[in-house]
Amino acid sequence: MAPSDTLRRSFFDRPVLQVAADLLGAVVVHGPVAVRLTEVEAYDGANDPASHAYRGLTPRTRVMFGPPGHLYVYFTYGMHHCANLVCGPDGTAAAVLLRAGEVVAGLDVARSHRPAVTRDAALARGPANLVRALGLGPEHNGADVVAGPEVRVRRGDPSTTEIRTGPRVGVSAGATRPWRFWLADDPTVSAYRAGTRKQRGNAR
Repeated sequence: MAPSDTLRRSFFDRPVLQVAADLLGAVVVHGPVAVRLTEVEAYDGANDPASHAYRGLTPRTRVMFGPPGHLYVYFTYGMHHCANLVCGPDGTAAAVLLRAGEVVAGLDVARSHRPAVTRDAALARGPANLVRALGLGPEHNGADVVAGPEVRVRRGDPSTTEIRTGPRVGVSAGATRPWRFWLADDPTVSAYRAGTRKQRGNAR
């Protein structure tokens, strides 16, 4: 049975913009490492040209069309893995990209996953770095973060930090949508980078 502080499936079974904003401050746990989310991006499937699922169901995006509360892990730029949390009703394909966070447990293990990093605030800054810090990989694609037990998402402590919104990082399609959410003035939040026409960026 999942611990009592694990977010329930009903949390993820809501519109993607609501889930994205409410994920800030939540904690992703894998093994001894826990990362408090400070920055996320929303991607709305068939309603969003920046989403991997915009053109429909494929073998790559199958997890996105399944029940909410699962991980969608994908490979990008030939070198990185990124992780998303699937949300919305079963059969839709909305997901929230995990962009950045603060390591709040398992710091030594997270450091071992990223030995070249000299500042702890940078351990999980950026979606690929967050995945590395947590020790996630392609084998976690489809993992149930509600039932667990390997990966789960738990409620964070209440926060009064201001939530800010703006354009998503590195996308060209749907680039003006303010669907990136982050905690104001948090040192772990990644730098904004506009997209170009040659790429679809971090599209989910």
